[in-house]
Amino acid sequence: MKAYQVSKYKRPMRVGEVAEPAVDDRDVLVELHAAGVNMLDAKIRDGEFKPFLPYKAPFILGHDLAGVVTRVGTAVTRFTVGDEVYARPRDGRIGTFAERIAVDEDDLAIKPTNLSMAEAASVPLVALTAWQALVERANLQPGHKVLVHAGSGGVGAYAIQLAKHLGATVTTTTGTSNLEWVRDLGADVVIDYRTQDFEEVAHDYDIVLDSQGGDTLAKSLRVLKPGGTAIGIAGPPDPDFARQQGLRLPLRLAMTALSLKTRRAARRHSVRYSFLFMRASGAQLDEITKLIDINVLRPILDRAYPFDQARQAIAHVEGGRTKGKVVITMV
Repeated sequence: MKAYQVSKYKRPMRVGEVAEPAVDDRDVLVELHAAGVNMLDAKIRDGEFKPFLPYKAPFILGHDLAGVVTRVGTAVTRFTVGDEVYARPRDGRIGTFAERIAVDEDDLAIKPTNLSMAEAASVPLVALTAWQALVERANLQPGHKVLVHAGSGGVGAYAIQLAKHLGATVTTTTGTSNLEWVRDLGADVVIDYRTQDFEEVAHDYDIVLDSQGGDTLAKSLRVLKPGGTAIGIAGPPDPDFARQQGLRLPLRLAMTALSLKTRRAARRHSVRYSFLFMRASGAQLDEITKLIDINVLRPILDRAYPFDQARQAIAHVEGGRTKGKVVITMV
């Protein structure tokens, strides 16, 4: 089958023929119709996560899929041949920039019926990130004040919609050209990062979802009320993450050091910092599907590229000016 492989870290991926995926007892073989493109793909290609998430070259990139089940393992109970599905395959088993992929059935969900394959492929990673940040990690409640950075990005667009649905008052940051667009998603307060400093506008928030890191994260700690939580998806990783990953002691110590300044600042402001590296979950995707089916959540497609332009699709995402998600279509 055809797939895009990375032959060595920091090298561009190239298309070629690869072996068909092996299908274990709990696996589902999916013929891909579309795949989402994420900054995570570029970061893994460049080895940014190699210390705690290594891939043996050559490896196939791609963290989102939509397609049709063509085969199921002997122990699979939830899916049958012909099902239309979508997923974010688990770490260590990525590879959706290909014609087919084998996915653990626990990572899969039935595709929302009202979405095209391209729309469905744009959903899993970013929607799961928003869900795990706001529902699972922050335990968002009605009446909470939530600040979502980069509201026009893939995660931000879902976080705005989800937080609003859950009863929060939602503030977001975005560029001048997207102000009305994020209001349409449900944002109550919109801050133009080109002309405004969000720290001067936002005060006493319960939750901040930060996708920027650096100075933005430092300021985010200061706009929280005492007891509030800043959830970072750009880093730095914290000791809880290192423990969850089961990393060796030297790497755990290194991650503890990386986040020390941020955690100390959080303590000074009587708030909490938590790093989130999202994980695959078919069960959570089922919950997201319910919200998509009743139009509470809607996917935002920036652009779809054909399979033979996958490298251009990654370059588009790396440019950092996407509105919603970029996808690759196979059929």
